[in-house]
Amino acid sequence: MHPRSKLPYFFLGLAALLATSAVVMLATRLRVKNPELPPAVPTQAAEPVAPPKIEGLTEPAKPEDPDKVLADLGIGVAAADPAVLVSQIATALEAGDLAKVARLIGKDALDPETTAKLKLMASTPLRLRQPDGVREVGELELNARSRWALELDGAQPGRDSIFLDLRRLNGRWAVERLTLPPGPGEPIPKAVFADSLGVADAFLQAVLRQDFEFARDFVDPATVSDAKIAGLCILFEEGEYRMRKTKPLRSMFQREDTVGYLANVETKDGKQSAQFGINMIQPPTPSNWIVSEINLNQLLADYARRVAGGDIYYSPLVKNPAGGDTLALYFEFDEDEMNPRTRRQLEIVTMILKADPGKKITLSGHTDALGTEDYNNSLSTRRADVVRDYLSKAGVSPSQIVTVGKGASQPRRPNITESGMDNPEGRRANRRTEIYLDF
Repeated sequence: MHPRSKLPYFFLGLAALLATSAVVMLATRLRVKNPELPPAVPTQAAEPVAPPKIEGLTEPAKPEDPDKVLADLGIGVAAADPAVLVSQIATALEAGDLAKVARLIGKDALDPETTAKLKLMASTPLRLRQPDGVREVGELELNARSRWALELDGAQPGRDSIFLDLRRLNGRWAVERLTLPPGPGEPIPKAVFADSLGVADAFLQAVLRQDFEFARDFVDPATVSDAKIAGLCILFEEGEYRMRKTKPLRSMFQREDTVGYLANVETKDGKQSAQFGINMIQPPTPSNWIVSEINLNQLLADYARRVAGGDIYYSPLVKNPAGGDTLALYFEFDEDEMNPRTRRQLEIVTMILKADPGKKITLSGHTDALGTEDYNNSLSTRRADVVRDYLSKAGVSPSQIVTVGKGASQPRRPNITESGMDNPEGRRANRRTEIYLDF
């Protein structure tokens, strides 16, 4: 009997070792490609990731002397995201870290007068409004220069806001200009800036606050009617619109004495957005820029889509045959009672009339084509009278209101189609009371 050779066992052991190594290598590769696979051995928990820092900004080891920093100030900090830079400045201001604020802004935007005012402001704790203490105003130049506002707590319009103009260079944003609010005893300007963006923003902020009289100061009355301003107030209030948080005012064109902006708005929940155009002109110096045109077509269409349905037509602003714009309130078929939406619109009209007893309005009632001429004349008069009565009960003097019934004589839309069929949509637009602001 021959002794059995041990060589086969050697090769079997070697094969098993190689197979085990291959499995370990394969598992390692799979783990690298798919990090969700559990590790082969327990590992320590990962260290928390530090928030990203702005390139060029290094935190000092100990508190800095603001006067020393201001005396030897550099060019400031540039950031890829302007919102990050502005938020850092806001945080430093609230912390009272004047040295960091100065290093973030840089010497180009901090002349001696501005520096002295900034030191005075920072001597007491500053608190930003919550929420929305940091606000993007809009673009001075398309994708090249933008403006941001830091809204201080308890802000008074035009007084308690800090404005930062940023310029983009080589893909990064840096502060170009700092404008601080007026100091104690200094007058509150109608607009913090004399440039077109400042006036456009001041106008829209007044509309958002439903401040008709303040908004009126920023427009050319020859081209922008009181009805259009009131209609925009109504749309913002009724549609619950707000200025979009990112790029609310976009620069469309820039000329020496004419500019155009696209105003971006969104609903309160941020789920729907719309736009409208604002044109500005600069009259001969020393006049500031003024709003010369507001194109609400897109905003009106967006709102009409959102409230579509039922038997009530809705477009608060219509063209007046005699020129200009007119507010319009709508009624259900054969009704002379106002709906809740109409009452909310009239609250704005009431505010305008009570602010100036010298202002007068004309209310004209209208019907669709169904019914006899005598009946429609009576119904249209009642529709004008119900609006007059509401305004009178709200405190408007009867001497400020003129009423007239037009019956079915002035339709806004065809009552019948081209084929001679009934046109319910057109008739909805004709059942109305128009408010002509005879200012």
